[in-house]
Amino acid sequence: MSNQTFILILSGIIGVLSGLAAVILKQSVHTIQHFLTEGFYKEYANFLYIIYPLIGITAAYLLSKFIFKDGGGHGIPDILFTISKKQSIISRVKTYSRVFTSAITVGFGGSVGLEAPMLVTGSAIGSNVGSLVHLNAKKRTLLIGCGAAAAISSIFGAPIGGVIFAIEVILMEISTASFIPLLIATVTGSLTSMVLIGKDSVFNFRLIQNFQASHMPYYLLLGIACGLVSLYFSQAVRKTESLMEALENQALRILYGGAILGIMVFFLPPIYGEGYDTLNTLIDGNSNQLLEKSPFFSLIENPYLIIIFLIFIILVKPIAAAVTLGAGGSGGIFAPSLYVGGILGFLFAYSSNLLDFTIPLPLAHFTLVAMCGVMAGTQHAPLSAIFLIAEITGGYELFIPLMFVSAISYVTKTAYQKDSIYMKQLKEKGRHLPESKDQELLELISITNVIERDLLPIHPDSKLKDLISLVKISKRNIFPVVDEHKALRGIVTLDDIRDIMFDREKQEVVLIRELMHSPPEILLATENMQKAMEKFELSGAWNLPVIEDGKYLGFVSKSRIFNAYRKRLIKQKQD
Repeated sequence: MSNQTFILILSGIIGVLSGLAAVILKQSVHTIQHFLTEGFYKEYANFLYIIYPLIGITAAYLLSKFIFKDGGGHGIPDILFTISKKQSIISRVKTYSRVFTSAITVGFGGSVGLEAPMLVTGSAIGSNVGSLVHLNAKKRTLLIGCGAAAAISSIFGAPIGGVIFAIEVILMEISTASFIPLLIATVTGSLTSMVLIGKDSVFNFRLIQNFQASHMPYYLLLGIACGLVSLYFSQAVRKTESLMEALENQALRILYGGAILGIMVFFLPPIYGEGYDTLNTLIDGNSNQLLEKSPFFSLIENPYLIIIFLIFIILVKPIAAAVTLGAGGSGGIFAPSLYVGGILGFLFAYSSNLLDFTIPLPLAHFTLVAMCGVMAGTQHAPLSAIFLIAEITGGYELFIPLMFVSAISYVTKTAYQKDSIYMKQLKEKGRHLPESKDQELLELISITNVIERDLLPIHPDSKLKDLISLVKISKRNIFPVVDEHKALRGIVTLDDIRDIMFDREKQEVVLIRELMHSPPEILLATENMQKAMEKFELSGAWNLPVIEDGKYLGFVSKSRIFNAYRKRLIKQKQD
């Protein structure tokens, strides 16, 4: 069997397993939510909303900490870091731990989504299948992408969106040969979901109205609004998580987080769980049903109150998601970003129609297009957003506004914030990922592995004649000046002594400390190769000394780095 055929078989297996995990997760959450919330809010004024999130977060944290011993994390950022820095090896426990912890978190009202936990599960399945059959890091990375693509395909019923998301967010770069396994994984994942639970998708509707070109000016305004809301979403999540992390006691995090989230859900019931039911309600034109779940506004039928209510949901949802995760719950911000986008789009069209502008706007169209816009802005994945929403709608009727709004939103967001929310989370934790293939290859090269130790050192109190003796046997023209403590005091080059090296009188009286000078830059053994190359470029040097804990180790040359880079590049192409 050829390697390519073997990978195709594995991708199909991963697709089935990821699809099965997605079905288990979706059905578990729906079962829990149905059991906890069905009909109770009308009779008991939804006071149980206050305690449900606390129970769910507590149970999820205890399960993760003491049963699965899974450190948690943010899902997608952790996957990106694992691919870049950990040879695409994901711990085996993640193949099932997030299914349980996120089902409990979201089922009990945690205001996060299931997509990120499902992505972690699918990616972990891909990584562990690759490790089981002893594949190298590059092929494990491809199988991680297969698991992620199958997860998206299974949850949304969007195989093309799953493939694009895996390429755009997880893998970053892919070849034509690697594209086929992704297709196999998404198809098998989607088929597994369809066989087990039918064609039930997150959004159960089809577009009826046709796209009109006269709406494009409004889509332009919507795109700008999506970009600004994406910026707010990212900032709100990051700042809220920072506040939660400031609480060093985990018990306090759970207590405060559960209480705050419970109060938020009590006053704004639509932020309970993922919230996709709310979007379906809005798209169906039943906006008044939003207020039925609130103990304070259920008897009020005022369209302006609906607008105020939706504005509060947009402002509170990202905070609620960050509180859920910061307190110890399991989930992701993929779904909250879609949710906020949907609310924004509905609010935009609803407000415009209420104010009786010249052109009535279709609520469903603007709801869906804004979901695409906010996803493109927060996750920096415009292509994924376009194809995901296009597939959800069952066609490509909205393809033009989807492309337009996602582009405007992305440009608006990146004008203020260059990095996606995932990259921001990694950078704030000191986890910098390479931004290009060059950086990725350079970071695979360790400074300590390219140190040249054949440069002959000399003591600063030695005389010129001692250096001449070294010149006779050395093959290099740089001589590090090192004291008795192995500290680098300076360097002497052959050019520094060329004019006096044959003067016998000076050979006896001139000390090395009088000839030495500081190197143009110093490399630290702990620095990455990208930083080292920046120092080479700024200094214009071809050789630089390496220091570790104040002690001299040797020199690194550009030629040695280029040779190591070339070997890495050849090996990667062979893999």
